[in-house]
Parts: sequence; C-alpha cells; structure tokens
Amino acid sequence: MESSAPLQLDHQPQAAPAPAETGLRRSMGPRHLIMIAMGGVIGSGLFLSSGYTISQAGPLGAVIAYLVGAFVVYLVMACLGELAIAYPVSGAFHIYASRSIGPATGFATAWLYWLCWAVAIGSEFTASGLLMQRWFPEVEVWVWCLVFAAILFGFNAVSSKFFGESEFWFSIIKVGAIIALIVLGGAALFGFHPLSESGNHPFLFENFNTTGGLFPNGFTGVLVTALAVFYAFSGSELIGVAAGETTDPAKNIPKAMRSTVIRLLIFFVGAIAVIAATVPYDQVGLDESPFVTVFSSVGIPYAADIMNFVIITALLSAGNSGLFSCARMLYSLADEGHAPKALKKLTRRGIPLIALSVSMVGGIASLISSVVAPETVYLALVSVAGFAVVGVWMSITASHFFHRRAFVRNGGRVKDLAYKAPFFPLVPILAFALCLISLVGIAFDPHQIAALYFGVPFVGACYAYFYFRYRRPARSGRTS
Repeated sequence: MESSAPLQLDHQPQAAPAPAETGLRRSMGPRHLIMIAMGGVIGSGLFLSSGYTISQAGPLGAVIAYLVGAFVVYLVMACLGELAIAYPVSGAFHIYASRSIGPATGFATAWLYWLCWAVAIGSEFTASGLLMQRWFPEVEVWVWCLVFAAILFGFNAVSSKFFGESEFWFSIIKVGAIIALIVLGGAALFGFHPLSESGNHPFLFENFNTTGGLFPNGFTGVLVTALAVFYAFSGSELIGVAAGETTDPAKNIPKAMRSTVIRLLIFFVGAIAVIAATVPYDQVGLDESPFVTVFSSVGIPYAADIMNFVIITALLSAGNSGLFSCARMLYSLADEGHAPKALKKLTRRGIPLIALSVSMVGGIASLISSVVAPETVYLALVSVAGFAVVGVWMSITASHFFHRRAFVRNGGRVKDLAYKAPFFPLVPILAFALCLISLVGIAFDPHQIAALYFGVPFVGACYAYFYFRYRRPARSGRTS
C-alpha cells in the first residue's frame, strides 16, 4: 500500500475548502454541471456510432447494452457524489485516489485522464473540420481545426462561468436534436408522420423481431457492444472535475449527479430505442448518421444539413469540456507538487492559463500525430485514451470504497455525511467489478485489444516515474 497523504476524514469530511485555498472561482451552478457532463457524454458516439452498435447487437440487444451502460454510470456517479463533496477541489479524480489509495495511484489517474481528453480534443477538431467541408469544400480541414481551437480556447480562457455558459448552450442544441428524434420518431412509430409521403413506416417495435430473432448476432454481439457502450458514457464523470468551481458543492453536486443520470438514461436509451425501431438493424451503419435516417423517414426537410450542424456542435461541445478537464488536471497536479509550479499560475479571473495552453498544445500534437503517424504514435494515444475511461472509473470506485472505510475507522458517522452512496460496500464493489470485466473482455475483441497493449504499460510507466521522481526525495525529508 502506498503511503498516502493525511485522509482528512475524521468528523467533517465534506467541509468544502474556501475558494481562496484553491485559487479557483466557485461560479458554476447545477445547470452548468449537468450540461458539462452532458456535453462530455453526448457526442459522435451517439450521433454517428450508434448505428454500428445496433448493427452488431441487434435492436433489442443495443437497448439492453445501453441500459447496462446507464446502470454502470449510476454506480460510478453514486461513488463520485460522495467523494466530490468530501473533496470539492478542481481536477478531483486524482485527489480522491491520492487521499484514499495513495499518491502514485492519483498521479497515474491524472495523467490517464489528461491524455484521454488531449487525444479527444485533437479528434474533435479533425472530425469537425471534415464535416465543415460539406458546406465549404474549398477550405482545408486544418484551417477549420485552427478556427475551432481558437474558439474553444477563448471560451475556456475568459472565466469558468463563461465556459459553463458556453457548454450549457452547446449542450442545449444537442439535447434539442435528441428530444426531436424521440418525439418525432416515437410519434411516427405510433402512425403519426404527416410530413412523410411514405406509407411503409414501421409500427411500434416490429423491427425488433428480426429474421434472426431477438438477438440476430447472438448474445456475444450484445456483450461486445456493452463493452463499447461503457466508453460511450464517458464524460459523465466531468462533474467531479468541476467540483472545485461549483457554488455550494454539498447541495449542487448531488442534484447535478441525479439529474445527469436520469437524463442520460432517457436520452441515450430513448434515442437508441427509436432508431432501432425505425431503421432495420441490417441497414444501419456508419455511412450515415442514424439521426439523419430517422429524420428523413419522418419527412424532416434538410435533415442531413441540420444533423451536420448538430454533430459539429456536439464535437465542439465535447472538445470544450475536454479542454476544461485537461487544464484542471494539470492545475491540480501542480497544486499537489507533482507537476511544474508554473501550471498552477492563475489569471485574475481564476483561470489556469498556462495549464490551459499546455493542454491545447497536447490536443494539437494529437491532431498532428493522427496525420503524421496514424499507425504508430496515434494508435498508441487512442488506445491509452480508450483504456483511460474505464481505468478512471475503477479509480473512482476504489477511492470511494477506501474513503468510506477510513472515514468510519477514524470515528466518523455515516449519517453525518452530506451525501452517501447507497448500499455500501455493494455499489463500489459492483461498479469496480463490471469495469474490470469490460477490460478483460477487451482482450477477446481484436478491434479493442490495443487498449490493453498500450494502456497497461502506460499505467506502469506512470507508477515507475512517480516512484523515482517523487517518492525517493520524500524519504530524505522533502514533501510534495
């Protein structure tokens, strides 16, 4: 067991540090937290890749896979809620792990998550630039990448509240498209589609009864899809990253957690159910967004252009949240003494501008590697990023398990907690086990096994670096 920092878990574990202690401004409310989490989750995975999910698992299998994914998100968010109130600081994941498990685990968690979003930022810029060519084919993709990078950097550089507002409106557009799909697509399944001239729209769930049965590719297809769905829900944990800049954390964080889980359940499962019931599973894929297919089937004019705009917004929203997360992770590492002190420097508005700039450079480096070395460097980056999501969730659940045990052992009373995860220790153990199963399952999927090849050595390298860089000086009297 690593020698961890003092747990601060005696009788008042959730006393929020004052803003002056972190230097960051507590200016975001629950609506900002909810939309930040929604912004991180709802992206190309739902608008583009959901068709692939349905084609692999079948209509019913896809719905089951997303229900399982939503359940795991609930378990992780329950653990996260208790931790975020106990430690309401920015870049909180590695703080949880450092205090509850050990500083080396916190260090590895922080760099895993930073790399995850740095890679995502580069991917979002590239995808957005490619989609813009639908309207501006003469403009090079790299030009749009620079434009979008400048816009998102500006949103993040002004203030945390300005970032929260931009993410709120970004997410409103995405959520509006999902609600439109569920309402219009659902109405068409009941026979109400006045804008469509076609009379062969499927009725209710008749598409679920395929020629191959309820599970046309067998239950194995559902299992492999469920593993991928875990990654589709990544981003919900961003609430923890923003905890240090939230007003009244004890009240607003649990409220945002509950609302986020409920909305993700409705939006993801509802959208997948409507798509699966509308489009035959063997006709849906990656060549067209299933949202375009559904909107076209119910007679919405300019469906492809509308969804092109929505998907670009979704990509930029995810990149916006990712850049915020990256900057706070670097700031938090510097605050712990595990990164250069310059990354801790704040502007007058409480923005870690140097950490933000370094994160943007990391995103652009990822973008360049996707062009220069797609089969080597970029493959490794993407693989570690995919591994990171589940790895961070496992860190959160393990941190909660040790946090609660230490709290009780140090004389704390569970009833005094401002928020407590239910059914302890079942919730953190079950969440950790399901995440671990997903990682083991990756070994049997040739398309995802690279995540283990690169992810496990990366974590090992983080532990080794921490030991040689930080642990040895600590033995001679230095503290970090």
